[in-house]
Amino acid sequence: MTADDSFSRLEDDDDPAYTMGRAAELLGATQGFLRAIGEARLITPLRSPGGHRRYSRYQLRIAARARELVDQGTPIDAACRLVILEDQLAEARRINATYRRLSEAADPTAAA
Repeated sequence: MTADDSFSRLEDDDDPAYTMGRAAELLGATQGFLRAIGEARLITPLRSPGGHRRYSRYQLRIAARARELVDQGTPIDAACRLVILEDQLAEARRINATYRRLSEAADPTAAA
């Protein structure tokens, strides 16, 4: 692995860089919480060659949002469903914005 590869991994939100223990520590949650949101299919951690769970920064952001909802009293299954729906809505908005920009670039008079 080159230095360039190492630096690009630091910027990669999908790089499974965090162990379960470190992920729980960063979230201020328990490892049981991480297992529970995995069972609820909110996130699916990758596995190390030894079979240990590994989490990405993107997964930690998703888990942090679920933790926030659970801390506010939302049941974990409902919190996971809400986070999934929020994530889907954000992705749909990104896609719509891209299509809008492409459409406006193709026909600048359409924006008026």
